Amino acid sequence: MSDKEKSRAKAEQAKGKVKETAGRAVGNESMTAEGRAEKAKGDARQAKEKMKDVFKR
Repeated sequence: MSDKEKSRAKAEQAKGKVKETAGRAVGNESMTAEGRAEKAKGDARQAKEKMKDVFKR
C-alpha cells in the first residue's frame, strides 16, 4: 500500500469517526450519517489498496 494512499485512508476514517461521534453528541442525524459515509469511504480506500498489494506479489 502506498504511504500516501494509506495515510489518506486513515485520515478519512478518523475524520468520519469524529464527525459521526459529534453528530451523535449533538443529536444531528445528518452529521452522523455523513460521518458514517466518510468512514466507509476510508475503509473502502484501505481495502482497495490492500488488494493492490496482494496482486503485486
